[in-house]
Amino acid sequence: MEPSLTGKVALVTGAGKGMGRATAERFLAAGAKVVATDAVPDGLESFAGRERATTMVADVSRRSDVESMIELARQRFGRLHVLVNNAGIMDRFLPVGEVTDDVWNHVLAVNLTGPMMASRAAIPLMLETGGGVIINVASVGGLHGGRAGAAYTASKHGLVGLTRNIAATYAREGIRCVAVCPGGVNTGISIGGEPSARGFETLNRTLASNVRMGEPEELAQVIAFLASDEASFVNGAVIVADGGWIAA
Repeated sequence: MEPSLTGKVALVTGAGKGMGRATAERFLAAGAKVVATDAVPDGLESFAGRERATTMVADVSRRSDVESMIELARQRFGRLHVLVNNAGIMDRFLPVGEVTDDVWNHVLAVNLTGPMMASRAAIPLMLETGGGVIINVASVGGLHGGRAGAAYTASKHGLVGLTRNIAATYAREGIRCVAVCPGGVNTGISIGGEPSARGFETLNRTLASNVRMGEPEELAQVIAFLASDEASFVNGAVIVADGGWIAA
């Protein structure tokens, strides 16, 4: 039985492609109204003209863009039930001895500060209407140390911690917060540029140990369930969806 999201209003970041796009499509199919955002317009055009969808080009590392996308949900649909912090970038698999300030700051801004700002802006709107769900797309790189570079690993570990803090803080007010940790997924995400020699070692080791690549739709199904009322008792959880990569 497919989870129902009828009557729900959801905002999905990074919705132009990959998991974000698959999630927005799954939400629409389940009856939700969707605000789909991405840092670039490519891919968002597929939502144009659809009655229960609206789009916005928004860079989650910019506070003004983040606040504007939450306000768009309010103006367009009057409320916000679900926030999916999906937008993310890679870090060229650079180890800490080689990562530059620019790479570190940009990866943390998109992968960690962006979800914090989006959650901060969304929570007052959710509280107005009795609660909501925040789903943070983290990574198995947020649970282990050797699946990416230093910046990406730190950002996803931080996102797991942020998830647990939000869950603990707002549970009594009807807000759930859950982290989804995918393994390798066929999303087309760039690794962020050319890795160094040591970065190539990490990349090759990561690829060699993976069981299989997942498909965006497989992760979208998990996210849709967590967003639904069927998952009403799931809060503060870190859900690994990696095809058994961790277990192998």
